[in-house]
Amino acid sequence: MSRMLRSCIQSLLKLVNSFMAMFGIAIILYAIWMIRAWHRQMPHSDSPPPWFIYTMLGLGVTLCVITCSGHIAAETANGCCLYCYLVFVVFLLMLEGAVTIDVFLNRNWEEDFPKDPSGNFNEFKDFIKENFDICKWVGLSIVSVQGLCTVLALILKGLGPHQERHYDSDDDYTHDEIPLLRNYVNQPTYVVGAPVYGTR
Repeated sequence: MSRMLRSCIQSLLKLVNSFMAMFGIAIILYAIWMIRAWHRQMPHSDSPPPWFIYTMLGLGVTLCVITCSGHIAAETANGCCLYCYLVFVVFLLMLEGAVTIDVFLNRNWEEDFPKDPSGNFNEFKDFIKENFDICKWVGLSIVSVQGLCTVLALILKGLGPHQERHYDSDDDYTHDEIPLLRNYVNQPTYVVGAPVYGTR
């Protein structure tokens, strides 16, 4: 029963984790589109793309790395992998919470960020203001997916690793793990035949 439950939790964690991967890939594609637009606007400029583009690209790559570690943790159900994955997801949730609190509680939150010469940050901000309801639901769904991933990883950690044991050779097995041979091995050995005496 516990093996079936563990398998279901592993599959569910992989499925929910895939939504986070799709969001990370979407952010990477958006960042690549912004880089191309930046190079079209400034064709002869040697200046690197602004901080907002790099931030979006880094966020997308980070989400994909976290998703990859989540798939590895779900597949192996290893305690160390699950702990690392949980640390990544909880750190990401705390970072999102800090930025959200700063935006909602600080009226001059735009001064906390450096100026963006490309104007992409202002376009992004205006897009969020115009489509606030949609962006609110997208943000809540992303946070819910991350929270669900955390809960599923904790349940999987509580179930423990697989009980299967792998051995390099047959000599590594102990007789306690072979129930049919247990009685045979513990019986004393008898010698049938005439006793052999040593010669002087």
